[in-house]
Amino acid sequence: MSKYQAIDLSRIKTYSVTKRKSKTEIGKFAKVSKPTDSISTFRNKLPKYLKAEELDQFVKIIQNARKRNKPIIFMLGAHVIKCGLSPVIIDLMKHGFISLIALNGAGAIHDFEIAKWGVTSEDVDESIRKGVFGMAKETAELFNRASLLAPREDMGLGEALGKSLLKDKSPYSKYSILAWAYRLNIPVTVHIGFGTDIVHQHPNFDAGSTGKATFRDFKILANMVAKLNNGGVVLNIGSAVFLPEVFLKALSVTRNIKKKVDNFYTANFDMIQHYRPNVNVVLRPTQNKGKGFSFTGHHEIMIPLLAWMLKIK
Repeated sequence: MSKYQAIDLSRIKTYSVTKRKSKTEIGKFAKVSKPTDSISTFRNKLPKYLKAEELDQFVKIIQNARKRNKPIIFMLGAHVIKCGLSPVIIDLMKHGFISLIALNGAGAIHDFEIAKWGVTSEDVDESIRKGVFGMAKETAELFNRASLLAPREDMGLGEALGKSLLKDKSPYSKYSILAWAYRLNIPVTVHIGFGTDIVHQHPNFDAGSTGKATFRDFKILANMVAKLNNGGVVLNIGSAVFLPEVFLKALSVTRNIKKKVDNFYTANFDMIQHYRPNVNVVLRPTQNKGKGFSFTGHHEIMIPLLAWMLKIK
């Protein structure tokens, strides 16, 4: 006989499961897809739970923003371009789902190289050992030359790069976000951190011209952020620190000047959820009104899926 007393479970009070409030029910279960299903049918067959339900809700938010002519801002990390998603982003621009694209310097450089030569993204592990990382002659010469155009024509860096790519009849410009944005009159803002990009280490780099151009892009971004009130959307796709920081400062500027920039929607799409995007994009901007979302998955799967769902009538 144990010397320790145990609770008497025979005194438990029970109730019927039919009286209980349950969070899962078969009416919201996934339905099995067929090879012939359309994306619309596929979307309707997703379970009505968790991230599947949130993604469906977020798609409807973007579609509604488009109908109401509210800003839809895409902030893209460089990896989005490196993993071959430029055609998807360009198609979304053509269909009116993007009002502005914000890039970091690396994203702009990858897009620029794609437009010029149809290739980008060197093998850093190999080139850093040899002391040649980022030393591609043509990339620095042409990118930095285009940067000089910006202050001369009172442009931001993104606009100047897009104009330069088209003016030079770059052979692969149909794959370029910068070039297509210039054609479609959609602003691309490029946000530079000095010393972070390969073109900064070349002798023809003009920090003054680049600084003026990227600062103008910050003000162009802030002007679009000011229009987010009551229904605008901001997506951060793959920028762990830089663009979330830029966005939060742009929001602070607009709230200081405009006062009322609330009740909008944000989302962070990334392979791993990082602290800075979730705080600066998902949580802080929407803490009073609006809603923030976080979606985890590889860009090369999640972004085509999002774009596919957005085009459902």
